[in-house]
Amino acid sequence: MIGFSSNVGVMASLTNSEEQQAAFVLSKSWPQTQDSNKKWKGFGGFVLVHAGAGYHSESKAKEYKHVCKRACQKAVDQLKSGALAVEAVAAALVELEDSPFTNAGMGSNLNLSGEIECDASIMDGKSLHYGAVGAISGIKNPILVANRLLTEAQKGKLSAGRIPPCFLVGQGAQDWAVCHGIPPCPSEKMTTKFSLSAYKRNKRKMELAEKMDMGHNQAKRRRQSSGNENGSGCLDTVGAVVVDLEGNVAAAVSSGGLAMKHPGRVGQASHYGCGCWAENANDLISYSTAVSTSGCGEHLIRTMLARECSSAMQSEDAHQALLEAMQNKFISSPFLASEDRVLGGVIVLRCCRCVEAQPSQNIQGLLVEFLWSHTTESMCVGYMSAQDSKAKTHISRLPPGTVPGQSLAIEGGVCRLMNSSD
Repeated sequence: MIGFSSNVGVMASLTNSEEQQAAFVLSKSWPQTQDSNKKWKGFGGFVLVHAGAGYHSESKAKEYKHVCKRACQKAVDQLKSGALAVEAVAAALVELEDSPFTNAGMGSNLNLSGEIECDASIMDGKSLHYGAVGAISGIKNPILVANRLLTEAQKGKLSAGRIPPCFLVGQGAQDWAVCHGIPPCPSEKMTTKFSLSAYKRNKRKMELAEKMDMGHNQAKRRRQSSGNENGSGCLDTVGAVVVDLEGNVAAAVSSGGLAMKHPGRVGQASHYGCGCWAENANDLISYSTAVSTSGCGEHLIRTMLARECSSAMQSEDAHQALLEAMQNKFISSPFLASEDRVLGGVIVLRCCRCVEAQPSQNIQGLLVEFLWSHTTESMCVGYMSAQDSKAKTHISRLPPGTVPGQSLAIEGGVCRLMNSSD
């Protein structure tokens, strides 16, 4: 039977000023907020989700929080039914993709041609298998295709010894999805009034800019336009990270990409080590880690931020490690030295096994530390354990007066999942 106790502490935001030198340590002790002798049915686990790093207006805050709550509940329902982490994280992503308020699946940004092309990927920390799709059209839930690629690859080689694909793009990805039982969905059914009006508005701005200047300043104006599209006001990728009670971790990410992107553009949500990362603890690493990113895809690709953050989580102090990774591997990365503003966000989960001695028994469980950090104006997150009655949500914002792309916020907490027998 399973008993659960937790204490979640939220840490203050930091900017990349002198405050970045401050060290914050996540507490390793928990007051008993629930009866430690109470027995629970079902399986345990924990999920952390995000609805994009960008800007979340107060007028739509309720909608973003609601979709994060629903995504957490979907994942927890899977965990309670005995599903592994990779199945639970896929369930969370489907819920995020189905929301018209997120830029993933339904309601995704339209590209220059007025079409929806989506990116998604998923990684299983237990098997280390990975599945991804890029610039895929006509599929309502791209994460289901990525997950199916992962599961098919786990079955082994194809006929005649062929290696199964882990990453498909464009029409080939759509054809593969349909052949494997994932139904197509017309683009017009995935387009919302909001995404269509945004496309028309952006198209008028581009046409006006081209008419105003067809001379030597055109290239400059294009750069300015691109900067606006990539700005922190644009909500991008959604994602989730999960750990099940066995300690398996998984991560997933899905995105409609930048508004007015060139057809065929593939963002970080599809790229290995850039959109998500998950890796169980083994003989070489002490902690199981899972990461999902969001923001300007090109910035995240050039820094491979998901894998960098995962590697950083092997340090003793998770909070300080993520702070340094975001500062040194992202904001101050030499690969982004020419960028005025480096825009992105991450959610991170790490866990390890722990044992608590009791008078009559040893209670084994998982110590889970979860964090989020962003350089954009805001980031919406939600989190929930299998023994929580409902998810908690939070819109993290940069401190007033700080500059997006040059400053960062970092917050998070800890919980303990206990597994005891009668």
